[in-house]
Order: sequence, then structure tokens, then C-alpha cells
Amino acid sequence: MNAGQWWRDLAMGVKFAFAGGREGWVRALLTAVGVGLGVALLLLTTALPNALAVRHERGDARADITYGEPTLKKADNTLLSANASTTFRDTDVRGREIEPEGPRAPLPPGVGKFPAAGEMVVSPALKSLLESDDGKLLRERLPDRIVGTIGESGLIGSHELAFYRGAEGLAAQGVDGARLTRIDRYGNPQPTDSNTDPVLVLLVLVVFVVLLMPVAVFITAAVRFGGERRDRRLAALRLVGADGRSTRRIAAGEALAGSVLGLVLGTLFFLIGREVAGSVEVFGQSVFPSYLNPSPLLALLVAVTVPAAAVLVTLLALRGVVIEPLGVVRTAKPERRRLWWRLLLPLAGLGMLYPMVGQGRDGGEFNQYLVTGGVILLLVGVTALLPWIVEAVVARLGAGALSWQLAVRRLQLSSGTAARMVNGIAVAVAGAIALQMLFAATDSEYTTSTGRDVSRAHMQVQLQDGDSLATAAKELAATKGVQRTYAFREGYAADGPGEEARWIRVTVADCASLREVAALPSCHEGDSFVARGGDVQGEAEAASVEPGRKFYFETSGAQEKTELVAWTVPKGLKQARSLPDPTGYKREGVLMTPSALGSTAAPGVRGEVYVQLDESLPDAREYVRNTAARINPFEEPMTWASFERNDRYESIRTGLFVGAACVLALIGASLLVSQLEQLRERKKLLSALVAFGTRRRTLTLSVLWQTAIPIALGLLLASAVGLTLGAVLLKMTDNAVRVDWPSVLSMTGVGAGVVLAVTLLSLPPLLRLMRPDGLRTE
Repeated sequence: MNAGQWWRDLAMGVKFAFAGGREGWVRALLTAVGVGLGVALLLLTTALPNALAVRHERGDARADITYGEPTLKKADNTLLSANASTTFRDTDVRGREIEPEGPRAPLPPGVGKFPAAGEMVVSPALKSLLESDDGKLLRERLPDRIVGTIGESGLIGSHELAFYRGAEGLAAQGVDGARLTRIDRYGNPQPTDSNTDPVLVLLVLVVFVVLLMPVAVFITAAVRFGGERRDRRLAALRLVGADGRSTRRIAAGEALAGSVLGLVLGTLFFLIGREVAGSVEVFGQSVFPSYLNPSPLLALLVAVTVPAAAVLVTLLALRGVVIEPLGVVRTAKPERRRLWWRLLLPLAGLGMLYPMVGQGRDGGEFNQYLVTGGVILLLVGVTALLPWIVEAVVARLGAGALSWQLAVRRLQLSSGTAARMVNGIAVAVAGAIALQMLFAATDSEYTTSTGRDVSRAHMQVQLQDGDSLATAAKELAATKGVQRTYAFREGYAADGPGEEARWIRVTVADCASLREVAALPSCHEGDSFVARGGDVQGEAEAASVEPGRKFYFETSGAQEKTELVAWTVPKGLKQARSLPDPTGYKREGVLMTPSALGSTAAPGVRGEVYVQLDESLPDAREYVRNTAARINPFEEPMTWASFERNDRYESIRTGLFVGAACVLALIGASLLVSQLEQLRERKKLLSALVAFGTRRRTLTLSVLWQTAIPIALGLLLASAVGLTLGAVLLKMTDNAVRVDWPSVLSMTGVGAGVVLAVTLLSLPPLLRLMRPDGLRTE
């Protein structure tokens, strides 16, 4: 057999796909839609690394925090930039106050000209929010006149909330390189940290494999749409003289035509989705369409792999099919599927992962090739084992209601088709269960307790030096949604100059607030206390406190110079026992009421107010933020949480959720196309049964049983494989094997829910097909 004959047979198959009448192009279109959905998601996946890289580059290009860098002197090319970021309903709003100090001051990326004082330029998303009713509370915090919008080059996402507003006199606040910086250019001066956490790298690898495997499974299933009718057409070719090998190559040509058309549709779907991506936000993440540019090399790989896979899958599928001139025989008695080679796939996967068991974080990087290959083989094992399990189970099913018998008999005749429909969802569920186990086990390693008592306070408002603590506390207490406030002035005093000095903590508050941090014998205005039994950190609280002893507060004097202000420990100190304050810290040192501190030492302590909210009021935090912005516009109130999670770990979780949402959408769409194709092939059979008097309710139930039985078996297999893979990954990361049963049940429930939704959507077409006139033919 020469290569020319191969190409002629493939070309004939392509011709039959588009010129073979209604049956040919309908099958080609169904295949193309199924393949196209998978190709679109593959192209999206190949574009994600570029999108993440562009987001990172845009973030670095507009960086203006120079903490740790030498402070620049004022010049005609410098710019003062102050952090004015805020939060609105759990969404970060990036803000900067900018003041050019000369004609050559650098413009922020995406900004055409500097806004004057009282003006601001905003991102398109923030402009829409501020002009809507939903942004009314935020508008109170950002009252400046909008004079322009930030261009795409200055934003990391289409839905990012960001603004630059003009300011005057920023230098008087003190250039510290943190909140207020002086720059002569925008850009990140700090090199990117190249250290990687092996466990996080492992998570990324597994996430990508788990998300892409269902896509590959669906593409291979899509190229086999319309297999039964195609085989009958191939029998006609045998009748006119084609041999068995030629018919198989012609069938491969038909699949090739569908897959190539699928590439075209997939590219179209991707381009549409690319534009839609610019108008949506998923789990707080958004991108511009221009970010989603697939790597040319990866796109070429998809373009070559998909048609090649279509040809290969078709040839493999026809190995057990005997195509004769008078019909197609899938062996008179179907040959039982062999189990031994199907078990080799997951066992080989386990063998690839086993060398890394117990490696953990301290054993160096995980071998990326072994991890990827091992996870792929385990998940492919699901697709290999499921047809054998479905065949073995349905062969033993028998008596029951008429709908049950119709369903069982259909499954016994075409168990492979039923398994192919379920393979994708089973692979997705298996991977999701393994990932949930891994995330559940490693969550504590990347989540730390803040120690803050959120039952006593929900927010913390920092005051400026010189602000009246009593006035601020009163304003916050009167704010809508606030139940209670605790106001403190806090600072550290040293027993002398130099690095050898020892420090004590000084807390100033009224009696009610002091009782939140210590057990007091009694308290009246003018009293002072020394608190013992606290959490001492090194030498910070070790100095002995004696009445009459002098200590010194550091204060900011003229021209940002540090000055020492003497303070004498008052007489009549009472003993107090430290209690955990709202932050969870047990403080030692001196506690006193305001009048006991004295006016000279007052600049040495800084005020802050802890706020307890009425959480039944949805926008309570926004009212507090608005009040805090009036009191101290230079500090964003801190919102408390019981736990904090590692940013990189959180971004991986978010990426998983975004990817899972896309894969679930693909699963649903592909299953629906597959279900409609199956119903189309059975149109005459359903019509014949209705013509003979079979009730539609019976036929509908039989279709539901045909879906329910394979999906139940698939989910059981997926749970077993997912638990096995999850256990191996936990051992690799040196974690104890624990099964997160709620996550396992939720993942299987999601998979079952997708199938149920697809089945319900396929009922209207099913009812239309169940008509006697479906027997009409030409």
C-alpha cells in the first residue's frame, strides 16, 4: 500500500463528509461542534500563560512603591505618589494621589495628562460603578471630578477598579517610600523572587492536567459521532468494490473532515469567547481580549494533534468492526473486553508517581514529567476501565419495568457508546476529587490564623498624629451599622537613647476600653496601671516600670527629623493582669487614662479605633470606610479576618475555580451535543416503538435509565480513582492521608447535576422525535 492510495482514500472520506447528502454533513457538523468546543478551550488554555504574563508585566510597569530604595531628591523629573487605595464591597480599588514636581515628571501608564487637585482619572469599570446607583457609597469617598479614563496599558484587567487623583502639598506628609514615594519613572525596582515552592508547583501541574484531560476525552468522543450510520454507508462502499482497509481509511477521512471543520469552528468559538472575556469577571479576575493570544507553537500543536487524533481514534474504533457488502457486523456475539491491559494504565501511573512518595517540600522539585505522565495515565485509566465496567454490569442486569428493560437492552447492545458519553465527566470528577483532597490537606500550610477576635471587632481605623481620639471614636460610634467602638492611643517608650535601650508599651484609653485589654482592680479618669503576664516579644517589654522613672518617646519633628520627648512614669501605679485584646495579643507595659499621660508626651502615641459592626447590615463596612476617609484620608481601614491565606496559593485556587467553570461549561455543551446525536441515530427506532403503541412516558424513562446507569458507574469509578490519586499526592507532599468526604460528595454531586441538566435539556428534542411520521423516508 503506497502513500498515494492513503491520501486518495482520505480525500474520498472528506468528500463523503460534505457531499454525502444530509446524513454526511449533519454528522460532520455534529463532529465539528463537539471538536470545536474542545479546541476553543484548548486555545484558551494555551493563551492563559500569556494572559498571566501580560497581567504581571502591566502590574510591574505601573509600580511606584520604592520601599527599600534610596529616597530621591526633588527635581523637575520627579513625581510624588501616595497610596490612596480602598476597598468597596470586598473588591480592591487601586488608588493613587499624584503630584508632579516638575515638567518632566513621569506620567502613569494609560494616563494622558496629570489630573489637577480635585480631579481624577479612573478606569472604565470604576467610572461605570461611580455613575451607577450601586456606587453611591463609594462616590462619597471619591468625590473628585472625573476628567478622563485610564487606558488599557495602565490596567491589569478590564474590570479592575483604579484611579489617579491630583493632589497638592503631599511632601508635607513625609516621603517614606511606603505610603508616599518620590519617583522619576514607573516600574518595579525590585527583582522578582525566583524561589518556588515545590508543593505549589505540584498543584499547578495537577490543576492543568486535571482541567485539560476532560477536554481531550471529549474531542476523542466527538470524532466518533454518528458511528452506526457511518458504518452502514461503509457497507455500501464494500458492495461497489472497496476492500476493508480502504473503507476504514475512508471513514478516517470523514473524521478528518469533521475535525478540520472543528478546528475552524473552535477558532471561531475562541475568538468570540476572547471578546466576551473582556466583558466578564470570574472569581474576581478579568482580562482584556488582547491578553488572550495563544502561543503560536502551542496553537500549531493543537492544529496538528486534533486531526491526527481524529484519524487515529477512528482507525482504532473500527478494529473490531467487520464491514461487509451486505451490512456491518460488530461480531455476532460481541467479544468481551479484556481487563488486564486496562489495569496496566493506572498501575503505570502509580509506578511513575511512587518514586516521589514522601518527598514533601524539603526533597527538592517534583519531577514535572513523572508527575504529568503519572496523573495522565491514572485519569486515562478511567476511560479504559469504564467501558469494561459498564459492559460487565449491564450484562448482569435483567428483569424490571418495560422502560428498564428497554434501557438495559440498549446498553447491552452499545455499552461502549454509553461509556464514551460518561468518560469525560468521570475524568473531570476523578481529577476534582484528587485536587480537593490535596487542597484540603495543604490548606493549613498556606493559611495562618491572624489571632484577631472578630467577635469583638471587625475593623480597625488608624488615626493621624494630632487627630482627636475622642472625636474620631465619637464619629465612628455614630456611624450607621456600628455597634461598639474601642479607642486607644498606643506607643513605645525607651529608657534611653541607642540600640541598647529597653522599651515599654504605653496604652492610653478610657476605662471601658482599658478593660478590654486587662483585668483592672478599679478604674477612674487619671488612673495608671502596669500590666503583667502579657506576651513579651524579646526585650521589647522587659524593662522594669517604676514610678518616677524617665522614658522617651520618639516623635517626628521639623523637616522629618526624629526628636525624643521625655516622659516620667506616674506615681500611684496600680497592678493589672493582661488579657487578650481584640487583636489576640496580651500586652504588657503601662496602661493609663488620657489625663494621666500629659500633653507633652501625647505626640508619642498614635490613635486607633477598633470597630464592632452590625453584620446584618450589608453595607456596614462601607459606611465605616466613608467615615474613616473623612477622619484620616491617608489610611485605609483594616478589615479583620480570622485567617489569612498565602497569595500564590490563593491564586492557584482561583485559577482552578475559573478553569473548572470553563470545563464544566464544556462538559455540559459536549454532553448535550452527544445526547442529541444519540437521539438522532435512534429516530426511526423511537418512531417505530411509538407506532406500535409504546407510551412516550415509557420511552422517556428508558432514555433516562440509559443515562443514569452509566453515569452512576462512572461516578463510582471516578470516586475510586480520585481517592487513589488524592492519597498518592498527599503522600508525595508528605501529608497524612485524610479523605475530605464533603468535597468528594460535592464533586460527584456536581458531576451528576451536570448530567441531569443535560438530560432535561434533551427531553424536548426527544419528544419531537417520538412521532410515527419519523418512519417516513425518501
